[in-house]
Amino acid sequence: MTRQLHDQFAKQYLQELLAPLGQVETSLDVSPEVRQVDVWFVPATSPSIQPQVLGLLGQMASSACSFEPFRNQPNPVEVRNCLLKLYSLHGELLRKARRENNSLSEAELPVLWILSPTCSTSLLNGFGAKLDSSGNWVEGVYFLPEYQKAALVAINQLPTTGATLWLRILGRGETQKQAAREIEMLPNNHPFRRNILEIVGRWYVNLQISQNLNDEDREVLMNLSAAYLKWREDTLQEGRQEGRQEAQREMVENLLQIRFGSLDEALVGVIPSMLKLPSQELTRLLLTLSREELLERFGGEFN
Repeated sequence: MTRQLHDQFAKQYLQELLAPLGQVETSLDVSPEVRQVDVWFVPATSPSIQPQVLGLLGQMASSACSFEPFRNQPNPVEVRNCLLKLYSLHGELLRKARRENNSLSEAELPVLWILSPTCSTSLLNGFGAKLDSSGNWVEGVYFLPEYQKAALVAINQLPTTGATLWLRILGRGETQKQAAREIEMLPNNHPFRRNILEIVGRWYVNLQISQNLNDEDREVLMNLSAAYLKWREDTLQEGRQEGRQEAQREMVENLLQIRFGSLDEALVGVIPSMLKLPSQELTRLLLTLSREELLERFGGEFN
């Protein structure tokens, strides 16, 4: 159960983060035998945010790539299946380029990022995966030989910095718990805070209502509990704020109807400006100013 819910969460989560940078597809079918790439990404020419906002994830998304997130460390067969999907995708892209009389260079072919909570020495050695010697990539990112166009990311080995936050939430144990705390503490104006807390909160709820929870499920629930509570608190607060605004608008409409008998288009148009005033001051103006004075005071036009 955890693996299925983790897969759903990871796809939705990565789609939310990468969408401002370009085109994102989840569960992309590739032939000849139908296989699904978990997350397929193509960067936009002019993204709505700078990739640096996403740190390491943004660095990975600097060119076309696919992501395969795992809840548990993949075994060699699963890694080979990921590579098979990548090379099937390469084949499709090359065939499409030929049909359109275009060409794709080796550098333009997409890279595969296999996201794993851990990577054993045996797994890394078996695929010849090594740390980048140029210093351009952080600890925990292991590249397969160059022409294989793939890398294994050991999430538990990533440095605990803001640049790796968006990947560490996909880890396990203390790695995931720490990342959830950091997401919870993001400033309210952070471009991803609200939506990511919502996605994490829904993941928590889906786990909570699942049947036959095992130890792994309970670990995830514990890791996400604080972030879920923060999301719930923010949601309730937003609901209360919306409720207050709706009640105030209803009060203004009622007072205007009592004073002027009906609400015409001009009066309705200035209500949003009225609601910006403190309640006490607004009530005084509603009771003392004429219709024309209200429209003039709040920027409306009247006949």
